[in-house]
Amino acid sequence: SAYRLCIMRKLPSVLARTLTSGTSGSPVLPDMSEVRSKLRDIVGASTNWRDHVQAMQERKALHTLLAKRQEDLPPRRMKDSYLEVILPLGSQPEIREKYLNVHNSVRFGRILEDLDSLGVLICYTHTKQEMQPRSPLSIVTALVDKINLCKKIIYPDCDIKFTGNVSWVGKTSMEVRMHMLQLHDGDYSPVLDATFVMVARDPENKRPAFVNPIIPESPEEEEIFKQGESNKLKRTAFSTASLLKMAPTAEERNIVHDIFLNTLDTRQERKGTVSFRSRKLPPNSVWMEDAKLKGLQICHPQERNIFNRIFGGFLMRKAFELGWATACSYGGSRPFIVSVDDIMFQKPVEVGSLLLLSGQVCYTEKNYIQIRVHSEVYNANTREHHTTNTFHFTFISENEVPQVVPKTYGGKYSIKSMLYLDGKRHFTAVMKEI
Repeated sequence: SAYRLCIMRKLPSVLARTLTSGTSGSPVLPDMSEVRSKLRDIVGASTNWRDHVQAMQERKALHTLLAKRQEDLPPRRMKDSYLEVILPLGSQPEIREKYLNVHNSVRFGRILEDLDSLGVLICYTHTKQEMQPRSPLSIVTALVDKINLCKKIIYPDCDIKFTGNVSWVGKTSMEVRMHMLQLHDGDYSPVLDATFVMVARDPENKRPAFVNPIIPESPEEEEIFKQGESNKLKRTAFSTASLLKMAPTAEERNIVHDIFLNTLDTRQERKGTVSFRSRKLPPNSVWMEDAKLKGLQICHPQERNIFNRIFGGFLMRKAFELGWATACSYGGSRPFIVSVDDIMFQKPVEVGSLLLLSGQVCYTEKNYIQIRVHSEVYNANTREHHTTNTFHFTFISENEVPQVVPKTYGGKYSIKSMLYLDGKRHFTAVMKEI
């Protein structure tokens, strides 16, 4: 099982001790409600919708506090941004209902929301200026690079601890590494690790803004920083080789052609009338066009973030839940999340938007189901559609699942064939990680 093979890329124990050094005794850790409250304080956001709009207008005056160059900002250490946060599911039963699913385990979509909030607070901690009560930076999630799990079940009645810190810094972007552990028999054991990329922008969230550089202080920190640089190069290479930019490789072209040959109707061939339109589904297979689900969300003010846009964690939760439902209906049994990767936040989602979500099974292998969820906003006034996010989820089902098959072969390559190859690429990358 991938879960037994999963190797957590958590902070080395030596570094973890370094980051937590200087704390006396066992301090009471903040919880997730305090994380969100602190974020509102840092930005000056209000919990009231009307006041919130006014608060965003007042933020424009903070523009003068922005650094003109990165060199003008004091360097930070990794331990300067290190945070530990508790989710007290065991010690505070009253909050369990929000996190509970029908299978009596924790809703993973809620965890995605918490990781997103924590990642932003970690970046604000890294960039905090002592003399400024409010930050002039608008820090938003640009990318969820990867989230890998090594536990199938997250228990709804045991405390959870999140830890994290800034691990790499560019000019205007920061990589954040976070880890989630759950309390069992007096010890916290690893559940998942996550890598997010955040970007800093000006107070109006319009232009990039410089962030404090980071200085590794030990060989362990040097290694983590190098890994951050490597992650950036991998993302660039993956994007450069995207099927939206480059044709499939020779091996991928052969895969698509073999699928096409396997779906030709041989009965027509015997009659001498075989054609591209004569297609037959192979045994234990499902056409891709029959392996999708769709959803719609009206984006209410309640789901706004501290910058009056729809909260990225909410978008991830809704996309995950549709992806889970797609995997569940396809496999016919309960799916478990293995990995989340390559979530790019392309456009912000405005309050009041109609959010259209489309979940598609893109690739399958044994018990694994690779799901792609496409998110777009629809403007009812202009009748225009704009892509906001594409989400990639890898699930493992309790039973072996049918093979998903792209049907069309029109033109040189079909859209479904490209989705299939893209899904295979994501699945292969995930399997290498775990």
